[in-house]
Amino acid sequence: MAIIISQDGKNAQRVDKSDFEREGYLQNYIHENPESIPVYEIEEDKKLFVVAREFSTESGPIDALAIDKDGDIYVVETKLYKNPDKRTVVAQALDYGASLWRHSDYNEFINKIKNEINNKFKISFEEKTKDFFNINEEQVNIILDVLKRNLKQGNIKFVILMDAIEDRLKDLIVYINQNSQFDIYAVQMEYYKFEKYEIMIPKLFGVEVKKDVKTTKNSGTLWNWELFKQRLKDFGEEEVTAAEHIIEWARKNNIEIDWTSSQRGSFILCFETEGKKGFYPLSVTGDAMISWNAPHQGNYSPPPFDKPEKRAEILKRLKLVKGATIDSGNVDGYNGLKLPLRAITNDDARREFFSVCSWIKETLETEE
Repeated sequence: MAIIISQDGKNAQRVDKSDFEREGYLQNYIHENPESIPVYEIEEDKKLFVVAREFSTESGPIDALAIDKDGDIYVVETKLYKNPDKRTVVAQALDYGASLWRHSDYNEFINKIKNEINNKFKISFEEKTKDFFNINEEQVNIILDVLKRNLKQGNIKFVILMDAIEDRLKDLIVYINQNSQFDIYAVQMEYYKFEKYEIMIPKLFGVEVKKDVKTTKNSGTLWNWELFKQRLKDFGEEEVTAAEHIIEWARKNNIEIDWTSSQRGSFILCFETEGKKGFYPLSVTGDAMISWNAPHQGNYSPPPFDKPEKRAEILKRLKLVKGATIDSGNVDGYNGLKLPLRAITNDDARREFFSVCSWIKETLETEE
């Protein structure tokens, strides 16, 4: 395939697809430009932080090891189409994942990553992670907790990165995703050169079928407090205590708790209005976060929160909660609020959070 480049609608030039000469160049490119891996097609705000190249395992070196802000671990394997090993690339990636799970001690694992980051960027892993994901120290600690649990449980995702992907490999990835617990994605990276510029066009395969599978699997298991408490214990007793505070406050204030059937578990605070539909702006997730849930309803929220400026006022008030990360301009996006659950164990933060919840309740009641 060729692309056409022009300037101001004139002087169009055809640019033919180029070839990567070495797999090492492709590895280095994603290390230096992790945004070229289009995981934002999985979730809008998702991006990968490539923490190491040639990460050693018992089965050999992983081309690239990456993480995201949810604490998920990604094994990234690169192959050029001309490489005769391309047919075994999925098995190779799974072998690396199994080796990470079976033979890696967490302290050794995280120390290797920290050394890689320090050697490359001359700052600590924690500082680089804060900067890369634009998060605070508390959220970095949560990422570390989730990384530890994912490594222990073997929850590892896989990205196969190639310059061209044959249909047989696409079919294999669809089959594995549809019939297993694995998350495997293929990225086809088309490469073009024009004068001093390089143009990369990435295309992601494997995401849509996985979304459908998760919807089917999740629909059968409804979370409850006992299951959710066990999940939160993986983070710490502070998270359990914070969730108990929220549930107890909801009970005392006649706010319903709606348990979901999502993969990681969550519950939603349901502000019901008599004779009208409810309002569900906040959720507590199995990732030990209090999250912004209002985009589910948007302008179909009950008055007065059917107005974006009124929903934005909730975020404005939540800014006063110590530990909260607020994006006031993202009122209809899920990044409007990120609040570590453990922050609610602080008396002042908890008082401020419940003050906002009470204001939501009172505002809805005033409209009745």
